[in-house]
Amino acid sequence: MSRTPLDITVPSLAGKRALVTGASDGMGLGLATRLAAAGAEVLMPVRNRSKGEAAAATVRRTVPDADIALHDLDLASLDSVAALGQTLRAEGRPIHVLINNAGVMQPPGRQTTADGFELQLGTNHLGHVALVAHLMPLLRAGRARITSQVSVAAERGGIHWDDLSWERSYSGMRAYAQSKIALGLFGLELQRRSAAEGWGVTSNLSHPGVAPTSLLAARPEIGRDRVTVGGRLVRALSARGILLGTVESAQLPALLAATGPESRPGVLYGPSGPRHLGGPPAEQPLYPPLRSEPEAARVWEMSERLTGVSVAAAAR
Repeated sequence: MSRTPLDITVPSLAGKRALVTGASDGMGLGLATRLAAAGAEVLMPVRNRSKGEAAAATVRRTVPDADIALHDLDLASLDSVAALGQTLRAEGRPIHVLINNAGVMQPPGRQTTADGFELQLGTNHLGHVALVAHLMPLLRAGRARITSQVSVAAERGGIHWDDLSWERSYSGMRAYAQSKIALGLFGLELQRRSAAEGWGVTSNLSHPGVAPTSLLAARPEIGRDRVTVGGRLVRALSARGILLGTVESAQLPALLAATGPESRPGVLYGPSGPRHLGGPPAEQPLYPPLRSEPEAARVWEMSERLTGVSVAAAAR
């Protein structure tokens, strides 16, 4: 089945500084390339430096004059997040766009971060919360737009409050959904608190739909040596243009949310096709698990307690 290519126009980002997590492959690499092509200086914090250098070379093949800076970051280590924050704050340069894109999905079994959190909660959510806190002075200086990448998995489920790290029972998919719901609730609460306190940053959400990204690919670093069965199915359907998106179309909601002149804070952007699995990017209703403001406030407080950092204190 033929597929009509999808795209959006990205405004000039000349003079802007943008940071994308997870930019060494997949959607993150595509986002970094598009931001660089629009004239932004792109910060690419990576866990694997050699993989990051290869990714930067890939960007430069498409955008020969790309302004790229590699930094070290392991979102599964709060010490690593703090170190990146310290480095960038020492530079003292504003950040205008932050895309919280990096993530892990369904490791073969329960794993934990360097700080003892369930891997998906710690990487997808808590690492990004800490990053926002450590970068808040620079984000305020740049009046930044912060876009947090959630997932169609956030459509159902919730926060496993009585066992956040899934120590008593473990479901990889439910733990993944929890991590994305938590990140979405945090992103929405960030917008509410920034508006109320005058922090000057704006925050919204995006999700990529379903596409053959690197989430379900072989990930030796989490013990997955081959593409999952689900990953092979997604790849086959995407190649045939059936319902799902492509890696290129999957990055468009985040790109629209982070750079669109008319994109709004406090809302969710995603594919507008059937069941929001693929199609052109557009604003969407919030998934039910993301609609509770009390739940968002509870996630905010839990996140600051577990990470040991305060976004509000950093914003003062």
